[in-house]
Amino acid sequence: MAKRNNRNKRRQKQQEGDHNNACGNPNNPIGIIILGVYIHCEGCEKEVLKCLRGFEGVEGIEIDAKNHKVTVKGERADPIKVAERLRKKSGKNVELISPKPKKEEKKEEIKPEPKVIEVVLKIYIHCEGCAKDVKHCIHDMEGVQTVDPDMEKNLVKVKGTMDPQKLVEFIIKRSGRHAQILKLSNYKDSNGDNEVQKNETEENICYHNLYPPDLVHAPQLFSDENPNSCSVM
Repeated sequence: MAKRNNRNKRRQKQQEGDHNNACGNPNNPIGIIILGVYIHCEGCEKEVLKCLRGFEGVEGIEIDAKNHKVTVKGERADPIKVAERLRKKSGKNVELISPKPKKEEKKEEIKPEPKVIEVVLKIYIHCEGCAKDVKHCIHDMEGVQTVDPDMEKNLVKVKGTMDPQKLVEFIIKRSGRHAQILKLSNYKDSNGDNEVQKNETEENICYHNLYPPDLVHAPQLFSDENPNSCSVM
């Protein structure tokens, strides 16, 4: 029984091999591989023959020393494996001329486009020069599309794909100006809120001061700056 099973397995392998040969090698449909290799002497030719002779699927080797080409014949020979074999064994630069390897097409990931939001900022603007400085400063931030300052109301309307929190920090760092967010439109925070109005609590309003509180000192008890110093005396 064991002998019969072995015979059946051998027949199956032979049939699979015959089927693969009949279908041909998709990487080498015509059974001819052309390699570009620098050959300057007979020693190079012998080295190439030594590296490829007897390799898997290789049936014949022809060397064209004048054009620095090596033609490998064999229907079962894999072009990439043959080129890699010659490259490793000889240490030469080997170019696969024919057939050309198929390039895998990379699918580009489609990134969602960032949403355009509108931010209304409270910034003190006392002249046209300040308005121009604020406008140029905000335009330097990545994602900002339009900046519309209103000098009379001390408001600046900004449209773009920037982050509102980072926008305020950017203004303070670049211009050193006091900044306050009054309104956000088309913006969703972590809670899913779409809009922040002026009348909301101070916790939801981003407020920044130009100077830290430890640099502002209250008037002394008996100082000229204290209006109640006389009554204390």
